Amino acid sequence: MWGMEQEHSALAAALALQCDWGADEALMESPVDRLAVRDAPARAPEAARPAPEPTPPRPIRAAPVTLAAAPPAVTRAEALAAAAPDLAALKAALAAFDGSPLRETATNLVFGEGVADADLMLIGEAPGAEEDRAGRPFVGASGQLLDRMFASVGLARESNFYITNILPWRPPGNRTPTDAEVALFLPFLRRHVALIRPKRLVLVGGVAAKGLIGGKEGITRLRGRWHQVDIPGLGPLPALPTLHPAYLLRSPASKREAWADLLLLRRTLDQAPG
Repeated sequence: MWGMEQEHSALAAALALQCDWGADEALMESPVDRLAVRDAPARAPEAARPAPEPTPPRPIRAAPVTLAAAPPAVTRAEALAAAAPDLAALKAALAAFDGSPLRETATNLVFGEGVADADLMLIGEAPGAEEDRAGRPFVGASGQLLDRMFASVGLARESNFYITNILPWRPPGNRTPTDAEVALFLPFLRRHVALIRPKRLVLVGGVAAKGLIGGKEGITRLRGRWHQVDIPGLGPLPALPTLHPAYLLRSPASKREAWADLLLLRRTLDQAPG
C-alpha cells in the first residue's frame, strides 16, 4: 500500500513538472527521443516547398544567315591597281584605298615624281618624316644625299629618272615596313612601274630589293649586280639593288660599295643602244 502511494506521488510530481515546462497536452502514444534526432535536417512542410520553375519553351532556331565576306585587302588592291589607266588615276586609287592603317597615321600620300616616261626608275622603301610632311619622295637628308650621288654620274630626277617608294604612306616612327605591308602595296607599285614603262630599275634599300626580287638574301648580297624583276604588262626588267642613303649616313664606310653600284649603272646606261 505504501509503495503504491509513493509511486503515485512520484508520477504526480513528474506530471506537475511537465506542466511547469509547458507540456500540457499529449500528442503521441510514446515519447520522442529528442537527443536521437537533434542532428537530423529539418524537413520543410509540403506547403512551404517552392513550386518548381516552369520549363521555358525551346527557342525556335532560325536558319543561319550567310553574309558575303568582304574581299581581302590584297585582292581589292589588285583590282584597284589594274583599273587605273594612268598615273593620276593610280594616285587617286591609292589615296582612296582603306586596306591599310598606315593611311590613318600618315600626313600625306607620297606618290612619286620625276620624268614620267623615263628609261630609269628608282624605287625606295617608305617615306620618312620629311617626305610625309612634304608629300614628296626622298626630300630629307637621305634624299639630298641620293640626289648628290646620282648627280655624280650625271643623273637627276628632273631630267633623267622617275622616283617612288614601295610604300606610299609613312610607317609610324619611321619603322621598317613589314612584309605584309609590302605585299599589300605591291600591286600598286607594279602598276606604277607599268605606267612609267622604264627600261631599268634601281632598287634603293633592302626592303625594295627583297619586295621585288624576293628570296632571303639581304641587300649586301643582292647589290652590285643586275637582277630580273617581272612586271605585269612589261615582262622582265633589269633591276640593280643598291644601299639606301639613310644606311650610308649611318655607315659612311659603305659609300664605296654604293659608288661601285653607281659606276655599274653608268656603264650599263652608256652601253645601252640609243
